[in-house]
Amino acid sequence: MSIEEEIFDKYIINKEKLIRYGFKAKDNKLIYSTYILNDSFNIVIEFDKNIKGKIIEVEYNEEYINYRLDTLGKFNSNIKNEFIKILTDIRDKCAQKQLFKYEQTKRINKFIYLKYGISPEFLWDKLPNYCVYRYNKKWFGVIGNIPRNKVDKNTDSKEEVEVINVKVNESKVDGLLNKMGYYEAFHMNKKNWVSIILDETLSDIQIQNLICNSYENIK
Repeated sequence: MSIEEEIFDKYIINKEKLIRYGFKAKDNKLIYSTYILNDSFNIVIEFDKNIKGKIIEVEYNEEYINYRLDTLGKFNSNIKNEFIKILTDIRDKCAQKQLFKYEQTKRINKFIYLKYGISPEFLWDKLPNYCVYRYNKKWFGVIGNIPRNKVDKNTDSKEEVEVINVKVNESKVDGLLNKMGYYEAFHMNKKNWVSIILDETLSDIQIQNLICNSYENIK
């Protein structure tokens, strides 16, 4: 993920707030510009559908990209930190945090809350995108962001997808895994859990039925 993608992941940007922040309309985009390091670098942030940024070295009027390298010295680290500082300030003042990225994940989360009055619990600081749903301390659902190829062994794609793990009767696992949209459980007991990518491959009703069965299994 790029610096911008990491900072704005799971955030919804408010255009009106961007304008109040100082973004100006130009070429069907909103653009914000500011200078750093004694005006030697110009940071330009653009918003179309997503936030994208670039840094211009003023003396040469050319884009400077060394701060995006994996290994950085002190100078480029300072530039990167300034870039991150500005992006984070824009995010905090102009965007709203979303618990989940996928629309289907949002609907499933709402279903669980309305059905059982149970909200997701984010238990791990090192895994901020992972949450559990539990009843009497027993888990019946786990949602997390996982590279697609960690779940779907038929692809090399490392695109991050939102996945739900649900508990099923052990006798039904093999049958489900032979159907499209069901995968071996990731980070859960593969004997009685399965994973589902929440990308609309399975319908909400199918997933809701699995969640209800999972809830009954642990209850």
